[in-house]
Amino acid sequence: MHGALAIFSAVVLSLGVAAQLDDPRKPQEQFASTRWSVVRLAGNDAVSSARALDALSELCQIYWRPLYLFLRREGMGTEEAQDMTQGFFAEMIHDRSYSRADPEKGRFRNFLLGALKHFLADARDFDRALKRGGGQMRVFFDENALAETEAQMATAEKWSATTFYEREWAGALLRQTLERLAQECTDSGKSTFFEEIRPYLGVAGEEAIPYGEISQRLRRGAGTLRSDVARLRTRYRAILREEVRDTVTDASEVDDELRYLCRILAQA
Repeated sequence: MHGALAIFSAVVLSLGVAAQLDDPRKPQEQFASTRWSVVRLAGNDAVSSARALDALSELCQIYWRPLYLFLRREGMGTEEAQDMTQGFFAEMIHDRSYSRADPEKGRFRNFLLGALKHFLADARDFDRALKRGGGQMRVFFDENALAETEAQMATAEKWSATTFYEREWAGALLRQTLERLAQECTDSGKSTFFEEIRPYLGVAGEEAIPYGEISQRLRRGAGTLRSDVARLRTRYRAILREEVRDTVTDASEVDDELRYLCRILAQA
């Protein structure tokens, strides 16, 4: 998570400039597709089950790791935690009671964890969800991702389940940011450049980037390469802000959320 902390720290340090991008005078319609709006869409009785499933499947693939890690830290075994995570999302599809979720009550990060805790509080929900969820909501539990979460469990035994959840939440935001950045580079014919620079996007200082070696491999001048890397890292930070913006109710909350996640990642 050292790279994650470096990225969040870089964004926090640039808040004075980046905040200008979130002008509260701009129409809020530009932020229409937030995580909250996806949940409200999926919970609308007028929306088809297939569309609701598609909406929640996207959230599931992005955020299953924080939820899974919370359950593991609460003492569940690996298979039970996987079943429970899948059952949680399956129950959301069936019940749709989350359509009453009020974005004004807090961050989406807190809403999702609160919804999981409510689900856990009633053991009957687990049994119902497993029966109803078969074939409807399929969570893709990547083996590498599972191995990474288990490694985190082994190296930080003193952290609470909530701390694990919030740290992994920050990780989920960074992974989504990287996926979007990678797609942008692919679309613009710069996938090779991105793969070369990707390992260094989270480093704290320029001196850690081997510009000479990369310049030779890409056959690009060192000066041009430095400029390209600077633009890529700026774009990386901008996308991260957009991802955080999708989880809060107002643009004015982005900076506070970034600072909070940075503090969480800084915990030893």
